[in-house]
Amino acid sequence: MNKINQLTALKLITTLCFASFAYATSADNTIKITPELIGNLGVTLGQLTPVSSVPLLSAPAKVTIPPAHEHVVSASQAGLIVKLNASVGDKVNKGAVLAQITSPDLLALQGRYLKANSVLQLAAATYQRDIRLLKDGVIAGRREQETLSAYNAAVLDVNEAKQLLEIAGMTAADIQLLKDKHQFTSQFMIRAPVTGVILERMATVGTHIDMLAPLYKLANLDELWVDIAIPQEKIGSIKIGDSVLIENTAVQAEIKLLGQSVNPDNQTLLARAVIKGTQVAVRAGQRVNIQIVQALGSVAFKVPNTAIAQNAGKAYLFVQSPSGFTVSPIQVVGKLSNESIIQGEFKGDEKIAVKGAVALKANWLGLGSEE
Repeated sequence: MNKINQLTALKLITTLCFASFAYATSADNTIKITPELIGNLGVTLGQLTPVSSVPLLSAPAKVTIPPAHEHVVSASQAGLIVKLNASVGDKVNKGAVLAQITSPDLLALQGRYLKANSVLQLAAATYQRDIRLLKDGVIAGRREQETLSAYNAAVLDVNEAKQLLEIAGMTAADIQLLKDKHQFTSQFMIRAPVTGVILERMATVGTHIDMLAPLYKLANLDELWVDIAIPQEKIGSIKIGDSVLIENTAVQAEIKLLGQSVNPDNQTLLARAVIKGTQVAVRAGQRVNIQIVQALGSVAFKVPNTAIAQNAGKAYLFVQSPSGFTVSPIQVVGKLSNESIIQGEFKGDEKIAVKGAVALKANWLGLGSEE
């Protein structure tokens, strides 16, 4: 044996002898080790981090708009578009004028309304006269009933004509002005039915459009849906009310629906989460990656994966004690990329070995090395 090999062997024997006196394993899951040797073994201490939820899985998803929040704004009468006031991406308030249209049909509707009002005025006067004549005994009750019927029919005609004007885009003030001044207009306004954002413009200025032709598509974005494709084998662990975190954002959603059928193409089920409130971090139509997390009913902690030792299918942490370390059994209830969510009999203020668990495990099991 040359001199170099002799020195190497001597160093190894010295280290093993030192180690045998520095720590020893006892039968009650404790590792006795001197503070001086902790650093030599590469053991680093850390603390437990309390958590209230556990990640279940990560999955792709798509942000969508609830169908009830989408609206198509269409022309109530055929005519010529003379002005469009909104473009894609604009936020509009309920009642805002989106378009102006010139329509000959509107003139006919206004004429019908004024004629119906004239008939109503005559029917009202006739009915009031017959009431007086009936009271004086001049006419029979049948005559009074006939004039009442004519009056009621005139009221219905006026209400119908007024509603047609409202559908055409005239406001109550416009209709009252028409009634008082008998001033006709061939232009009507298309107004936003709700406060929202313009998603699509489907018409251009100067074109003639038919009745009910679409002009704009807008949506109220105060609520968005996140449609998640869940592997069918994971659906049993997910429940209504679980939280959904969207990757690279602070946005949170809550699962409100779990699908009842499997997509035959990819064997996934639909889970739908709801985002409440206007968001700037996510957009309708956006494809995102999400993580589903579930609230825990009991205390749990987050630890680095390097702190966990496995033996015989069970997991353990090494908790610092006055004499060295205590081997504490744990249950891993969730996993992140570099961390795990665990539960066990801990107060929460314990210090654990976050690095060097391999060396501690080797000593605990009485091994010379850990593969």
